[in-house]
Amino acid sequence: MARTVKPLSNTQIHQAKPQDKEYNLPDGDGLALRIKPSGSKLWLFNYLRPYTKRRTNMGFGAYPEVSLADARRRRADARVLLAQDIDPKEHRDAQIKLQLEANELTFERVINQWFEIKKASITPGHAEDVIRSLNKHVIPQIGKVPVHKITAPMVIETLRLLAGSGKLEAVKRVCQRLNEIMVYGVNTGVVPNNPLTGIRHAFQSPKAVNNPTLKPKELPQLLKTLQRANIRPITCYLIQWQLHTMTRPGEASGARWDEIDQEQAVWVIPAERMKKRREHAVPLTPQVNEILKALEPLSGKSPFLFPSDIDPRKHANASTANVALKRMGFHGRLTAHGMRSLASTTLNEEGFDPDVIEAALAHVDKNSVRAAYNRTDYLKRRRTLMEWWSTHIDCSWSVRHPTPLTTGSLGERRNGGHVSQHFGG
Repeated sequence: MARTVKPLSNTQIHQAKPQDKEYNLPDGDGLALRIKPSGSKLWLFNYLRPYTKRRTNMGFGAYPEVSLADARRRRADARVLLAQDIDPKEHRDAQIKLQLEANELTFERVINQWFEIKKASITPGHAEDVIRSLNKHVIPQIGKVPVHKITAPMVIETLRLLAGSGKLEAVKRVCQRLNEIMVYGVNTGVVPNNPLTGIRHAFQSPKAVNNPTLKPKELPQLLKTLQRANIRPITCYLIQWQLHTMTRPGEASGARWDEIDQEQAVWVIPAERMKKRREHAVPLTPQVNEILKALEPLSGKSPFLFPSDIDPRKHANASTANVALKRMGFHGRLTAHGMRSLASTTLNEEGFDPDVIEAALAHVDKNSVRAAYNRTDYLKRRRTLMEWWSTHIDCSWSVRHPTPLTTGSLGERRNGGHVSQHFGG
């Protein structure tokens, strides 16, 4: 018959004195308080390990930090696990390991893991913008916080400074990116749920602002201002190039010489540089070829048509044309992206097929069959459209001015006053 153990009392524990050798005060069901010669009092739980059936001790902590009531609760929890053939010590060690790993898995680490996947599906320029916004507005403040401890109030407080500066569009984009990161965390099992759902509703919504653009009748004014602008020749050609090709700022500023196929008279932009991640072919008009000839002595030794002024090994910044247009007096009236709208409006008013215009603008057709048709037939039709557009740009200038559009005052000074590099052929 098993010996009955009388449960311990707090008084008994408190009065227990150290002896020459350590000894145990049993509480029953495997729980005992070990008194050491040094005077320390440690809780131990003795049990049979599942499967091996070997006895072992599991420490529950020291008294009085762990009270008698706490020790008994831990014994009860351990016995529940043993009833399921789970070793309580192994279970505790596994939980501690998980907790340590969770604390080491910071928000910054998860952001970087997500970004490695995200950047493969967006253009390099967009990827740079994404990680820059997170490095500026999120990571310095809460990047070191374990991802499982990230909360909506914490993130909202982090973004209040950005919102307070009136940059509501930036707040909206950061909130979208943070939600994507947390969805990634849920899908990879690092967090059980997304605590940031709906955080954008904690801020005012930005007012919808379209990229400003000129009316078709204002095109001659743009061309006249461009000729007189005191800007770098490369920048002037970049604006001309984007206007003629109807491409996005990032696509135009990152144009490479090895993307130009002179034999086929086409500029092939690879999928990784396109917003919609699909290769885009731009027919080269005679006017665009004239721009290429003018660029050869300026950037022919660089991989890029429009190399950076700071580092020739890199291409011009996507915002270069925008900055120049602002300096030219078009702030609030026209952006580099708005030149696409100017072309689209003009071509639609002239009665060109809207589908061909959309294809020229690289707007992805969601109908895969129709998209395949675009790649074959539309290229021929787009060449006709692009040639009309380039000729229209020429005419918009020459109707009012007998001389061709040049690179502007800098270009004239570079050539000793003689205009040899012109816009429009």
